[in-house]
Amino acid sequence: MAEQPRYMGGQAVVEGVMMRGESSWAVAVRTPDGDIDIAVHDAPRWAEKYGKVPLLRGVTNLGESMSLGMKALSWSANQQVPEEERIGSKAMGATMAIALVFFAGFFVLLPALGARGLSSLLGGIEGFWFHALEGVLVLGIFLGYLGAVGLMPDIRRVFQYHGAEHKAIAAYENDVPLTAESAQRFTTQHVRCGTNFLLTVLVIAIVVYSFIGRPPIPILILSRLILIPIIAGIAYEVIRFAAKRMDKRWVRVAMRPGLTLQKMTTREPSLDQLEVAIASLRAVMTREQLAEVESRVAA
Repeated sequence: MAEQPRYMGGQAVVEGVMMRGESSWAVAVRTPDGDIDIAVHDAPRWAEKYGKVPLLRGVTNLGESMSLGMKALSWSANQQVPEEERIGSKAMGATMAIALVFFAGFFVLLPALGARGLSSLLGGIEGFWFHALEGVLVLGIFLGYLGAVGLMPDIRRVFQYHGAEHKAIAAYENDVPLTAESAQRFTTQHVRCGTNFLLTVLVIAIVVYSFIGRPPIPILILSRLILIPIIAGIAYEVIRFAAKRMDKRWVRVAMRPGLTLQKMTTREPSLDQLEVAIASLRAVMTREQLAEVESRVAA
């Protein structure tokens, strides 16, 4: 999530991992016949225009990440089925649009309306505590959702690839040989993870929404939707700040809840899954980065 060239970012997809490097992005998947297929593309540049503008860079990077994530998911899913059964770009776009509407309704509007109803039952909670109640509802729904989908075998495999993504990036950032065996020793938790970002968004939302008070329902719903980009931009700056200062104890303590939450969205990967994550990571490295990685093996 940081714009420094050394930092890598990624996402778990169906039977694989997407990685975003300095100038390219790639998806690597394990095919049904056991091979590793890789697709490499030039990275979009529209987010770089605002790379030095606080808040705005967070919004543009989030938009870019969502766009690449949808493309990567679509490609990875299609690699697991025969060509005649693959989903077209229009059908996948419609599916993603429905998913976004579901997300907004389930994780934004429902908690807002639920907090309004519960506050009335509890004697009319106002101000900060009303929004804290809304935050608790969001967290409860989110944890329940993660717990439920985590029981599905296909999602558990995605969570394993999520862990593989983190371990591969950790191996690169900690200057060890970029192999499955070397990466396996690292934790599946990472400060720049999207799970940590979502929890940071939740905490910041409680503070931001507290300035709005408890308006009528139409304004309440509209404010939640309009302020999402602003809150995401602030959360990006917080994660960016923390990622550069994880050597400080107070930063590690502040990030601990988000890192702990990642235990629900990651699982320990197999060596085969780590090989896929590393293949994707290598595919987006510059010539200089590859030379650096190879020098570790020689050393």
